Amino acid sequence: MARSKAYLFGGVEIRWSCTPSLVEGTDVPAEAVFRFPSGLKDYLANEIEGREAVTDQIFSGKIEKPGGHGSLEWAISWLGGVDDGFVNSYCNTIPTPEGGTHEQGLRIALLRGLKDHADRINQSKRAANITTDDIMITCAAMLSVFIREPEFQGQTKDKLATLEAAKIVETAIRDAFDHWLAAAPSQALKLLDWVVERADERLRRRADKEIARKTAVRKLRLPGKLADCSNAGAAGSELFIVEGDSAGGSAKQARDRASQAILPLRGKILNVASATRDKLLANQQLSDLLQALGCGTGNHYRDDDLRYERVIIMTDADVDGAHIASLLITFFWRQMPKLIDNGHLFLAVPPLYRLSHGGKTAYARNDAHKDELMRTEFKGKSNIEIGRFKGLGEMMPGQLKETTMDPRRRTLLRVVIPEDGRPAAESSVEQLMGNRPEARFAFIQERAAFATELVDL
Repeated sequence: MARSKAYLFGGVEIRWSCTPSLVEGTDVPAEAVFRFPSGLKDYLANEIEGREAVTDQIFSGKIEKPGGHGSLEWAISWLGGVDDGFVNSYCNTIPTPEGGTHEQGLRIALLRGLKDHADRINQSKRAANITTDDIMITCAAMLSVFIREPEFQGQTKDKLATLEAAKIVETAIRDAFDHWLAAAPSQALKLLDWVVERADERLRRRADKEIARKTAVRKLRLPGKLADCSNAGAAGSELFIVEGDSAGGSAKQARDRASQAILPLRGKILNVASATRDKLLANQQLSDLLQALGCGTGNHYRDDDLRYERVIIMTDADVDGAHIASLLITFFWRQMPKLIDNGHLFLAVPPLYRLSHGGKTAYARNDAHKDELMRTEFKGKSNIEIGRFKGLGEMMPGQLKETTMDPRRRTLLRVVIPEDGRPAAESSVEQLMGNRPEARFAFIQERAAFATELVDL
């Protein structure tokens, strides 16, 4: 109690003494001096010491006579763990473990302040779904108010009931929070990203519960365009994700029906790195993919429920195909990173060229590989027939099987994100696929010379 009073009256020195025999065998000292110049900021720093924080700085402040009352003081941080948040609040130094109107004002101030900041930096769409729960779930806060004639609920005074306290706290903290966010834009963006992630997790849990509820009353049907394999288990089975019905038709004819399933997707999927959670949930193509995989997303991902041992992205060997593959990898990285970590995600390597001379045929992945085959396989012979595939849909099923789908002859690239490369991977995804076009513009500017070199070649 003495220590907490020293925190609540920042700068006041409190001297504690007690008969030594009364504290013998306990952690309580017989004598101590408590003095904390920064008040609740010191209190919070001591409480969260050694724990990871989202922002480098504690948001703190003190205002005298807000609304004509005594004073208001606060200290707030956001912790990096899940469900790590807590609020310790006081009214006239009386602890209010059940909260009350002053905590209500705090929650509203933080929500409205963060949403307004998102609007100022053109991120309002991302912040549209956040709630006070998303902000407070990892929020560590200390709040102290001194007001005249406070009203409490119940005999124990555990909950403040003074209606005026909500408005006093909201007005004072809201203004200070606006200034704090504007003064540290990088920290403000980190906080916004963190809270948006919590909102996405909440919506994802709600969607997973809805699917689980529906599954309990009826068997969840697989998407209509999925040509599933006949294997009962995941071991040895593969799901090929292909672009378009035309490529899907060729792949369905080229596959091994026992172990290879085909899911055609129409065109380019949603970019989940810049889309809102509502758009993600409403997207039919991603819904079909999630249903086909059957393993859930985010913290609800279950590797044992994955219906295929290998998930293979099979797109055209051109720029558009590479873009679609990038969008799909972004989806897996953001929504089910454990699928990548557990080694299930692959890229197929279809050919771009078919080279033939006499009775000899070879397939080239790209221009460099074509030139290599011209030298090594065809020994510089003339009159070599070179055909360029415009897409997988133009390949005969036999050619697609021979070059891209037959496990005995194909080439697969496993998608791997090493542990020490995860920060760089996330940074690249955010820069190139996120919702800040200025980041992509800077990336293009920095590499303009490289593009010129490619043109010259």
